[in-house]
Amino acid sequence: MKSPRSSKTRRGAKLGQHLLTNVGIARAVAVAAGVTRGDRVLEIGPGKGMLTKEILSLGGAVTAVEKDPVMVSVLKEKFTDELSSGLLTLIEGDARDYTPDKVFPKGTYKIAANIPYYITGELIRSCLTAKNKPVSLALLIQKEVAERIARSKKESILSLSVKAYGTPKYVKTVSRGSFNPPPSVDSAILAVYDISNKNFKKITGENFFRIVKAGFAQKRKTLAGNLKKILGVNSEEALDAIGIPGKARAEDVALDHWLALTKYLVQ
Repeated sequence: MKSPRSSKTRRGAKLGQHLLTNVGIARAVAVAAGVTRGDRVLEIGPGKGMLTKEILSLGGAVTAVEKDPVMVSVLKEKFTDELSSGLLTLIEGDARDYTPDKVFPKGTYKIAANIPYYITGELIRSCLTAKNKPVSLALLIQKEVAERIARSKKESILSLSVKAYGTPKYVKTVSRGSFNPPPSVDSAILAVYDISNKNFKKITGENFFRIVKAGFAQKRKTLAGNLKKILGVNSEEALDAIGIPGKARAEDVALDHWLALTKYLVQ
């Protein structure tokens, strides 16, 4: 007969959950999110509540979205007083259904979360494209993905998607031993600050991402070649007007040039 603990662990793993077991890392995530007294904080996938406890200790009021009913029961038992006082609101459901706009349609809030690897891109996009955007966010994600977003000299669709809305920061590497069950790779704390729509005052996000996706359509081709094939435009002329080298690949083009290129192509 399996122990209750091993049963819970296996269920969490099936949901992509690697429960945080290092209180120092939990504290670092809460601090990276900029949580201060009186803040409203959205936490995605609280698990057994280690990060939840640290957010509450900093004075934040937490709304936590947890999909696993086993973990929901654990949280209800562990945070009885906080649930009664309203400092913690617990939503049982999938974070992909309970988006930031649905949880906090109005008012300021921050996001702190240890999210499943397999929906990292989807959740980041949901957070940054929300109509009512968070002031800041701090996420525990796969180290390689965090590096690609905040440290790599090469751009990707994901890194440009984040930078278009805010300023990413690689905060801290987190070893796989800080989780139960431990993932197969190390993680990192990624924070995003200054989140806004400032880059989309003269162009639309829809047009920007259409150009970016076209540019990355075939990685081995030049940006000019990809744009010409997909958009049917005089791509060489457009790149020259923006100051982008004709032989440049999409991964070598910085955000400012992508924004300028979008404006040039859709004007």
